[in-house]
Amino acid sequence: MPRRSTTLFIILILLLVILFVLDLLIGSVHIPLRDILGALFGGDVDASTRLIVLDIRLIKAIVAVLAGIALSVSGLQMQTLFRNPLAGPYVLGISSGASLGVAIFILGMPLLGVATNSTLSSVGTAGAAWLGAALILAFVASVSTRIKDIMVILILGMMISSGVSAVVQILQYLSNEEALKSFVIWTMGSLGDVTSSQLMLLLPAVLIGLVVSVAVIKPLNLLLLGEQYARTMGLNVRRSRYLIFLSTTLLAGTVTAFCGPIGFVGLAIPHIARMLFCNADHRILLPATALCGAVVLLGCDIISKWLTLPINTITALLGIPIVIWVVIRNKSIV
Repeated sequence: MPRRSTTLFIILILLLVILFVLDLLIGSVHIPLRDILGALFGGDVDASTRLIVLDIRLIKAIVAVLAGIALSVSGLQMQTLFRNPLAGPYVLGISSGASLGVAIFILGMPLLGVATNSTLSSVGTAGAAWLGAALILAFVASVSTRIKDIMVILILGMMISSGVSAVVQILQYLSNEEALKSFVIWTMGSLGDVTSSQLMLLLPAVLIGLVVSVAVIKPLNLLLLGEQYARTMGLNVRRSRYLIFLSTTLLAGTVTAFCGPIGFVGLAIPHIARMLFCNADHRILLPATALCGAVVLLGCDIISKWLTLPINTITALLGIPIVIWVVIRNKSIV
């Protein structure tokens, strides 16, 4: 590994630790660092402080790290697979599928006269989002076995997203005010709505997705040179494509299910990693993108708490300039 890459990895890991601690420190209630460390390591602190640190701030910080890693890695995979710098984790319709699942659950249940309590609503929203994302991706994956051109699959994903969005708009039009408000809040994205029991579902799903993404590092490197070259090198392109789709669903689909759609992270972070490391090898680029995603989303979470703004607002303000820079730099894509 080049010395530059080693140095950058060390800096990113240090930044990750510093921002993680800062994320635990910052909140509406001031808690000294001594008390936070006491709550984390079983020290003598009062029950309310322990509750705030362990059940709220710690879970939110862990979710920020997991979401940053998951969305960034899935975005990197999509950009490599489609050979398009503006591809992101949601190009296959994952976000739209999740939105449809949530819309049917939040907006459709009241229309059918079905009442839900807060616990069922929380679990049902996450489950409906994941199921919607998984069903859309299963459809795309089944169609992709009959289609060789990857750009046709990209267009298919965009068409599915448009169709699903139309259905969601119909449900919004027919829903009542309270249900519509709940749905709009979900679409804003939030890292703070995940409970400890939900984290136990989020963590293994993201870890499995990361294991699959590590398994396709070699195919991703071959796909950089084009599918035709990859086939001549003995790569089973359809199998690799299916594994990448599976990894993207587990990563982006699970995060979207529990946190709502968080924009621009999967699109912008891979470009930040490429700029920093000046390397296209996914053996370096994938862990670099994961670390950058965790650091950036932790930073965005700190800013959102400081300014009391939705996390999507902060990620958009970060991501839009990078997307504009990518478009200007790659004039051939417009």
